Amino acid sequence: MTSVTRALLMAAALALGVGNGVAVAAASPTDPPEIVVPLDSPTPTAEPTTADAPAPTPSHTAKAGHTSKDGQDKAGATPKATPMKANPMRAAPTPGAGPVPRPGQVVTDTPAPDQTPQPEATAPPEKAVMAGDDILKTGMISADDAEAQATLVDVEDQRIVETRAALTALMQTGGVAAAQRKQPQVFSSVHGRTLVLPARNTGAPYTLKDLMAVEKGRYLRRMKDGSYLLGVHVFVADGATLQLRAPLTLRMGSLPGSFSSIVAFGGNIEIKGTANDPVRISSWDVRTEKPDETVADGRAYIRAVGGVFEMAYAHVDHLGFWSGRTGGIALTGTERPASAYRHRNKAQRHQDKRERMANAGSEKGGSNFGDVETIPIGPGTASHVLADELVSGSIEHSVITGNAYGLFVSGSNQTRIVDDEIVGSLVHGVFMHRFAKNAKIEGTKVIGSGGDGFVLSRATEKVRITDCLAERNGRNGFTLNGRALADGPSASGESLAVYGDSSVNNSVARDNARYGIEVLGGSRLAVQTSEVIGGDMGIVVREGASGVQISGNKLRGQRRQAIALRDGATGAQVAGNTISDALTGIYLRGSNGKIIGNTIRTAPMPKAHGITLVGDDGASEIARNTIVGAGTSAISSARAHGDLNLHNNDDHLWHDTSSFWVKAKRYVKPMNLIWAGVILLVIVSALRSRGAGDRPRRRTRIHNPYERQRVLAERPVTVLRHAAAAAGNPAHSRAHAVHRSPSFPLHANSAPTAEAAG
Repeated sequence: MTSVTRALLMAAALALGVGNGVAVAAASPTDPPEIVVPLDSPTPTAEPTTADAPAPTPSHTAKAGHTSKDGQDKAGATPKATPMKANPMRAAPTPGAGPVPRPGQVVTDTPAPDQTPQPEATAPPEKAVMAGDDILKTGMISADDAEAQATLVDVEDQRIVETRAALTALMQTGGVAAAQRKQPQVFSSVHGRTLVLPARNTGAPYTLKDLMAVEKGRYLRRMKDGSYLLGVHVFVADGATLQLRAPLTLRMGSLPGSFSSIVAFGGNIEIKGTANDPVRISSWDVRTEKPDETVADGRAYIRAVGGVFEMAYAHVDHLGFWSGRTGGIALTGTERPASAYRHRNKAQRHQDKRERMANAGSEKGGSNFGDVETIPIGPGTASHVLADELVSGSIEHSVITGNAYGLFVSGSNQTRIVDDEIVGSLVHGVFMHRFAKNAKIEGTKVIGSGGDGFVLSRATEKVRITDCLAERNGRNGFTLNGRALADGPSASGESLAVYGDSSVNNSVARDNARYGIEVLGGSRLAVQTSEVIGGDMGIVVREGASGVQISGNKLRGQRRQAIALRDGATGAQVAGNTISDALTGIYLRGSNGKIIGNTIRTAPMPKAHGITLVGDDGASEIARNTIVGAGTSAISSARAHGDLNLHNNDDHLWHDTSSFWVKAKRYVKPMNLIWAGVILLVIVSALRSRGAGDRPRRRTRIHNPYERQRVLAERPVTVLRHAAAAAGNPAHSRAHAVHRSPSFPLHANSAPTAEAAG
């Protein structure tokens, strides 16, 4: 109930603002400067000031966001052009702008000619680099610039949501007011002005002529060179269509802290030229009369949220900043409904009511609070089932240069990217983000991106890349990521399922800085009949990927490994590949698969290997591979363990260049040493016994066996008497004791013999 009341109040405010004809400025102490060309200006310039008005100087520049107690900037202070931690969209307040709306309020904007904002003090444009995580780590972009761009992305999100909410509230009022609103109009909010294109009753598309008619061309002007300069955000509502057709050169105004955009939320965008006369779209800095190459303060972009986006035969350059959805050309799905207002006529509403009453209390559902009711889409009132809406569309025969992201696609179904050329993207070339499925990427070239050429991110599936080229990109040529969105319980409750069924076919990865093709996790991913030239490694499979198929590829000139299966890859099929001029042909570490029928010619290096096995590679089969070259070993399995099946490999043309000690190390192992000692002992014993038997025996006389023994000395016999007799004559006993021979001592406890007793 609260949300409905709030929407009605917003609509009332909008209606009152229009009815009274009041020019209302942005709902904040500041308002972004417009990018408008005056009628008498011979060349594209910024919004003019008074002829004798001096330009602001840095000494008069206040810190961004520094305001007085009443919320206004201090007198004489002009915000910096370069955005800092505060909202970089804000600029100097417009004198005489009229009442200031509450934060979050969106109102129509019909400014008077004397309310034109003054231009900001701007620093000379400088080259900027779009940031990914790796770029931030290496310090190629400052933390302040990163925070400023992230803030701008948030500002854009809020502006789009507020604009959509305001339009929804107006349409829900119904009646004449809603009918009058179905025409181009300007909304103004804390985040800038937006030219809104609602759905028409006739269904006719909007064209440049319709945009130029708004406020007598205030926001879209035709220049003397025949191009058009756009100086406002454009919002294409659900059910509306914006057509941009050749011949057309559209320059989207882009100044520090203020830039234009074209965003369709459930609506359609059609950009179509011809092979001989393509549509040309670029950002435009009116100060330098060149495309905007600085991204730290935001930059113009095009985005489709849901709906349909179609572009053919277009040349697009220097759009976008920071995030994927503001990265240049972005196709993004939404979890919001495609339309929050579907109007039904009076007869239909009464019929709906009768059906609800008839179904009340039945198993089919009824009018109880909390029921979700499905109503067929058609003209009429605001009833809609909340559901995900995927974007669809096509980008064909186009050239995209210098965007932050060349193309960014997420939440899409059956998107087509065909015969395009994407050059010099600051981050990635073609980025298929989450929940992009059933896409076709064919005949597309990505050259010189700062990140990867083609990226299939997590939660993408059934994306087929065919006949594409990734060349001289800053990281990988192609990245296929099939990992799950979570590896355990998570706050968002994501599934633990992995993704896959995507492939790279008949494509080329040439001279990319990192890997040619990288496969991360997932299942049933494939790299087939493709060519990988140069790079640190050729095809790398890791992160527990399962069932990956690598077949029929040609790889050459890698600095390390041509094909690497690492870190728990299982069930891989590596077959029929041709490898040349790599330090190691195929490398397995802690993974398993079938390595069958590959031809490997290693680079002529002392430490080259044909196939290297490391760690637990159990259940792997290495068979029928042909290994040619010279190096340490054709198949190195000394560091591997597990049940390996090596057979029928042809390495007779391999030249072993390893040193004596390297060869010795292959066999010097504890068990080998033990068995070698046992065998050596047996051999030595056998040789000695054989030598003793072969010595000739000399004939000698027979000797007495005791002749060499020493003769014992004879001693007097000592007579021992019985103990009882000795006891009767002690003196006699002592006398006999004196004559005992020292050679025959008697033990003190010894008993006399029977002979002595007798």
